Amino acid sequence: MQQTQVILKATNISKQYRLGLVGTGTLGDDLKRFWYKLRGKEDPFIKIGSVNDRSIKGDSDFVWALQDINFEVQRGEVLGIIGKNGAGKSTLLKILSRVTSPTTGEIKTRGRIASLLEVGTGFHQELTGRENMYLNGAILGMSKAEIAEKEAEIIAFSGCEAYMDTPVKRYSSGMRVRLAFAVAAFLEPDILVVDEVLAVGDAEFQKKAIGKMQDISKGEGRTVLFVSHNMAAVKSLCTRGIVLEHGKVVFDGGTDHAVSYYLKGGEGEPNRRQFGNGFGSDVFQLQEISVVNTGASYKMPIVEDVEITLLTILHLFTEEAQRYHITYHLYNEMGENMFSFSHAREGVLLKKGNNALVCKIPAAFLQSGQYYLTFFLIKDKRRAHFVEKDVLSFTVVDQKRELGVYMGREPGYIRPSFQWELREA
Repeated sequence: MQQTQVILKATNISKQYRLGLVGTGTLGDDLKRFWYKLRGKEDPFIKIGSVNDRSIKGDSDFVWALQDINFEVQRGEVLGIIGKNGAGKSTLLKILSRVTSPTTGEIKTRGRIASLLEVGTGFHQELTGRENMYLNGAILGMSKAEIAEKEAEIIAFSGCEAYMDTPVKRYSSGMRVRLAFAVAAFLEPDILVVDEVLAVGDAEFQKKAIGKMQDISKGEGRTVLFVSHNMAAVKSLCTRGIVLEHGKVVFDGGTDHAVSYYLKGGEGEPNRRQFGNGFGSDVFQLQEISVVNTGASYKMPIVEDVEITLLTILHLFTEEAQRYHITYHLYNEMGENMFSFSHAREGVLLKKGNNALVCKIPAAFLQSGQYYLTFFLIKDKRRAHFVEKDVLSFTVVDQKRELGVYMGREPGYIRPSFQWELREA
C-alpha cells in the first residue's frame, strides 16, 4: 500500500510509571520535567525500570507499561490488540487517543479519533442522555448541527429512547455503553478506538455493535482499533492482530495467527507450565500446571479418546489451607467459557505445604481443538483470592480411527457419554 494510506503510525512508543507516586515527587522536579518537554528534550527523570510483569515484584519503583512499540495502521483496517490483563493494551489505547502522553516516542494520525475506553467516558452524571449526547459529540469535535442531523439514528441504535431525558446517573452500565457507543460510531470518526467496554453490553447489543463496526470499516473505509478478550469477536471483526506481552509487541500479523499465538501462550512449552518463585501471593505459590493423557509424557500430543490428567502443584503457607480451593474455567479457541470445575465439589481439601492436585477428565469428553484455562484460588467458597487468566493452553487432537468410521469432527466442543437403554414399545 502507498504511504498516503497510512492513517496512524506509532514510533518507538514507551510509557513509564512510578509505582506509588504521581509525578516526580516534588514540585521543582515536575517543573523541570515540564521545561524539558517544552524544549523537545528527553525526560530527565526516565529511569531504567522493571518489565511490566504484574505476577512478580520488581526491584525498581519504576515500571515500563509499554516499551518500544512500533506499528502502522492503514485506512479501513480493523486492528485487534490482544493480550493478558496488564499487558499494556489500555495504556496503548489511551496514548493513541491522546488521553495520556507517551514517555518516549510519537503518534502520528490523520483525521479525527473517537474513543470508547471506559463505560460512559466523558458523560456528566447530572445531565440527561440527550444532553450528554450533544456534550460527547462536541468533545469529539462535532458541531451542534452535525449532531442534530444524526440524533434520530443515534437514539434508535442505542435503544435508550425512553430514557433520553433522564439523568445518566440513573442509567445502568449497559445503557451507558449503548449510548456512548452509538454517539462515537454515528458521528463518523476517521479512527474509532474501542476498549473492552462492549463486554458490559448484552448479547443483542454486542452483535449490533460488531455489525456497526464492520459497516464502519468495510462500507465507509474507516479505521477501528479494537481490544477484547472475546476471541470470537476479534476473529469475526479484525483484519489484523497485535499481541502484547509485558508491554511489548510479541506478534504482529494475521488475525487467526495472532489469536492462536495468544491462546497458546506464545512460543512456550505446550501442555505444561512451570512457574517462578514469585508467582502467587503471601498465601500460596503456584509451581506447575500440566495437561497430559494419563500415563503419557507432557511432550506427547493429547488425543481425544484417552483419559486426560490435569496436574496442579502448589505450596500453601497458611495454617488455614482448608479454607482455600482451586477452581478452573475452561475456554474454547474462540474465547467462549465452556464450564467451570473444582475439587471442592468432591470434598477434596488442600493442606499446608506442598499439594499435588490431580483432576481426571474422562476419555472422549473433549472434542479435538484448542482449549485454555483460567486459574482461581478461592477462599471460603465466596471470594477469589487470586486469578490468572489464560494460565495454560493445550490442544486436543483426533485419535486415529479405522477407515470408514471417522466422518469428520463432530459439532460442539464436548462429547459427553449419556446412559441409554432400549425399552419395549
